[in-house]
Amino acid sequence: MSSLAGHGDARAGHGSAGPFTTASRVRPLGDGTFAATLSSPWTIAGKPHGGFLVALLARAGVASAGGAPAADPLTVSAQFLRAPELGPVLIRTEVRKSGRQTTVVGVQLEQRGQSCVEGVVTTGRLPRERAAWSDLPNLPSEPPGNALDLAALPMASVFRLTEGCDVRLDPNGAGFLHGQTNDPPRLRLWARPRNEQVDPFFALLVGDISPPVTFNLGRFGWSPTVQMTGLLRSRPAPGWLRVQVDCKAVHGAWFDADATVVDATGRLVCQSRQLALSAKP
Repeated sequence: MSSLAGHGDARAGHGSAGPFTTASRVRPLGDGTFAATLSSPWTIAGKPHGGFLVALLARAGVASAGGAPAADPLTVSAQFLRAPELGPVLIRTEVRKSGRQTTVVGVQLEQRGQSCVEGVVTTGRLPRERAAWSDLPNLPSEPPGNALDLAALPMASVFRLTEGCDVRLDPNGAGFLHGQTNDPPRLRLWARPRNEQVDPFFALLVGDISPPVTFNLGRFGWSPTVQMTGLLRSRPAPGWLRVQVDCKAVHGAWFDADATVVDATGRLVCQSRQLALSAKP
């Protein structure tokens, strides 16, 4: 497989509207309501990707905060009620608190009169300084030469996100690629959007970009997210985002997935935790 590690970054500079920014744009309709369109490149097995939907909620929440001070996304908590179909959706927002440090916005993504995803977005000011203390996974800042391009793997036909972003998987520990079922449910990846720079909204998507870690246990198939919470910790620097996804326990069909997203400078930019259902082996 080819790797871009060590190559120059030929993507568009800051301010360019690349595929991710264009696809996740929300259009204000007035009274705290926004329109968006769900498109096929941001899907898994034909269904809109959960991390992409979380990024949509975050954009609507920040837009709804409007003139509130310090309107960066800080947290997004989302409940997935039903999977929306491709096409137009409506996002309703309600500002529940507007303060000097944070603004809290309720968000609801609807389609054809049904609520599909409901959540809460908290906005504030992302810190600019370095962390006083951190304990982060030890991953190289760029994908190593043996990292696998997901666009070149058979799963690309299901994992359509590779059309809009470059995703590389560390083959070490990804035993499911070779039919093994004894590796722990932990995966390491690198990701960046195509033709634009990373931003906090893309970092939210990367918090959910990994294939289900339960693949390493031989549990393949649809693994729907029931609840996901994303924490933005800082604004990412240009370059690759590296992510490690860990699972604490698999009980019956239920499993958790904790993602730690680090930027090219080694700074924590996003944490996400989700509860999901897996297929039984």
